[in-house]
Amino acid sequence: MTCGARIELLSGEAAADGIRLASALAMRGVTVLQATPATWRLLIEAGWSGGSTLRAFCGGEALPRDLADAILDRVGELWNLYGPTETTIWSTVERVGRGEDSITVGRPIANTRIYVLDEQQQLNPVGVPGEIYIAGAGLARGYIGRPRLTAERFLPDPFGPAGTRMYRTGDAGRWTRDGLLLHLGRLDRQVKIRGYRIELPEIEAVLRTHPAVRDVFVETSKVGPEDLRLVAYVVFELEGALDAGEMRTYLRKRLPEFMIPSMFVALNETPLTSNGKLDRKALPDPFATAQIASAAYELPRTDMEQLLAAIWSDLLKVERVGAESNFFELGGHSLLSLRVAAAVARQTGLRMDPRSLFFQTLRQVAAGLSAHSERAQQE
Repeated sequence: MTCGARIELLSGEAAADGIRLASALAMRGVTVLQATPATWRLLIEAGWSGGSTLRAFCGGEALPRDLADAILDRVGELWNLYGPTETTIWSTVERVGRGEDSITVGRPIANTRIYVLDEQQQLNPVGVPGEIYIAGAGLARGYIGRPRLTAERFLPDPFGPAGTRMYRTGDAGRWTRDGLLLHLGRLDRQVKIRGYRIELPEIEAVLRTHPAVRDVFVETSKVGPEDLRLVAYVVFELEGALDAGEMRTYLRKRLPEFMIPSMFVALNETPLTSNGKLDRKALPDPFATAQIASAAYELPRTDMEQLLAAIWSDLLKVERVGAESNFFELGGHSLLSLRVAAAVARQTGLRMDPRSLFFQTLRQVAAGLSAHSERAQQE
């Protein structure tokens, strides 16, 4: 069966701006949209009302129940998708309904086989967690120029036709009694943040090249829905050497922005278990100990400064936001900057460029908004 349709292409900036994206969906009569949970929440926070003819596809990260219900209030259909890039690209799908206790990733699509295997790569019974393997027509041939990694991840499929292979995802999952696949997270130290797949050891390896760093451990801290933040715990050669701004500058020359930790925590020594391994349970609470700003605290004075400080505090989960604070030094990231812009628009009617948060203090951003407001009133 075929059907006629057209593809609408938006710029990266428009797709990352909830207000502009919502406007484009309405103006262009979009009937199918595939997005990550973070983008769906961005749309909803921008006041998007949706439409009964829209078919929504969600993938790339886990779909929370509250977000699913919010999307269902605004669309005709909602489907949850799962599949790594190596299986080009979706492997399972399930239509999401209301009132379900947990949201599964459904059943395999056509020409795809899914296995949940134990450590000996034997099939696990229904309900028993294991590692998810994917086989079928969608598998890539391997990784270009990386034969060893290809051999580790693309294995002979003992359950399929002779000569076929299966992909070892590194994801944990289990089958439900209804034959649906429940995704349970990662088995290794790979995480997914705002749709990006990140290997935590890769960030650690780059940080260890800094001459002031003796040891480092990168973990994640969940602040709220779709707000998983990177936290770097650093043991320095000299006590008191931590400068979060310097660390970020160093990393930005070597890693993409989405791999830059939001918070840096200085450790006097590496916490170890009795077996000599890193004791992750002993790592301190990043929100209580992280160095998230190098500037001295200065109280916000003007109405606009106080409004911005309240918005930043709510989104960043930081109690004190000073007039000389920088949004990203406080633990912000690109998605949260878009939410700041949406909150400012809701509360003041002013359009704020999220990029203004990168290198300006709260006072400078507030001054720009105030000037914009005054010009609008004069016009």
